[in-house]
Amino acid sequence: MEQTPIESRPAIKYDVIVQDDGRILLYVPFSPGKRVTVFVVEEQTVDDPFDDLLHAAHTSTDFWDNPYDDEDWNAA
Repeated sequence: MEQTPIESRPAIKYDVIVQDDGRILLYVPFSPGKRVTVFVVEEQTVDDPFDDLLHAAHTSTDFWDNPYDDEDWNAA
């Protein structure tokens, strides 16, 4: 079965605020009448921008914290 190549499409990101009536307004660089697909995702707010980095640092070291690894290294 022959596969059809997937056409790559550039993405454009807009950070907007929803208006009181629930609408958003976007000015896009496309010709009038051009069909587009729009995905709307609510922005995740982060209290401290370094929380993700701190969490990643802690979880990435969990790999080394295991008794089997300690036993092998201590016997080396």
